[in-house]
Order: sequence, then C-alpha cells, then structure tokens
Amino acid sequence: MTSPPEFPTYSAPVRLSDAERDRVVGVLREGAAQGKLSHDTFLRRMELALVAHRPEDLKALTADLGAEGRLSHRVVGAVSGVSAFFVRLRRAWHTEKLPPLLFPEPGPYPLRIGRDPGNGLRLSHESVSRSHAELILNNSVWLLRDLGSTNGTTVNGRRVTGAVPVRDGDMVGFGHMCFRLTAR
Repeated sequence: MTSPPEFPTYSAPVRLSDAERDRVVGVLREGAAQGKLSHDTFLRRMELALVAHRPEDLKALTADLGAEGRLSHRVVGAVSGVSAFFVRLRRAWHTEKLPPLLFPEPGPYPLRIGRDPGNGLRLSHESVSRSHAELILNNSVWLLRDLGSTNGTTVNGRRVTGAVPVRDGDMVGFGHMCFRLTAR
C-alpha cells in the first residue's frame, strides 16, 4: 500500500484589510496637510498604499512621518478652535455692518433684482448678473429665487438653487453684494 504523496504546504499571504489601507491613507493625508509631504510624494505613497501586499509595505510608507504626541495633538486642536472662533467673530462683525434690504410692498409681480436698468432693484456691481434674482410673496411667505446668475444668490451663506423662503433678518447675497432683509 502506498501513501499519498506529500504536498508542500502553501500559506496564503496575509491580505491587507481596507481599514489598514484607509488608516495609512489618513496618516499620509495628515502628513501632506501638515507640510511633511509634497503633493507628488503624497500621491505616490497613496498609490503604493493601495497596491501594497504586506503590512510591512504599509508601515514603510508612514515611517518617516512619526506619530504625533498627545501634546502636539492638543496644541493643534486648540489652534484650530481659536481659528474657528475668529472666523465666526469676523462673520458676525461683517453681518452687523450689512445694509438693510426692505421687503417690497406685496404685489402681483415679483421684485426683479439685477444690473439691468429695468429691474425693480438695480445693483450696479460687476458680480451681479443683469437678471440675477427675484423676490416674491407667495401665500404670505417671501420666496427668493435665483434666475441663473453667474455668481449665485445666497441666503445666510448658502447658495440658492430654486426658490427658498426668506424672512426678516436673513442675510442675502447677490454675487458679491450682501444685505440684511428687513420688514417694514
């Protein structure tokens, strides 16, 4: 009786998980954001991370970036928080200086806003389109609608697509011109 031939055992290489790759890409992204990697180096290492076969290959991609200590992480977080505060402060300061834009008297036609002399509200600024937007009262709700302007219409800092309801106190922008809506 013959015994079956011995086959060499083959151990499959360890497959890297998507989470491991994502972690390395995150470290690379953070390194690029901190200026530790050039854009080209970041792109090359990211490509290598996506095709790496072994954990050692991934480790080599981030070895020179070094892990941040708790102190530096806290300092960066604190600076980020202070920076965000000053952005909010600047926005609040700018908001209070906005000129008022009175709601028009209700009527059957919308108030057209733009650079064209035929508009009900003419804004002669190069960032405002000829027919930029319109304001209309519909079922006791004021609606602001962008008319396909080049530089956009915003309400409270968000770009308008279609018609959006507006009310007293809202900040509206037409191109680079901003106003505070005010009821009579």
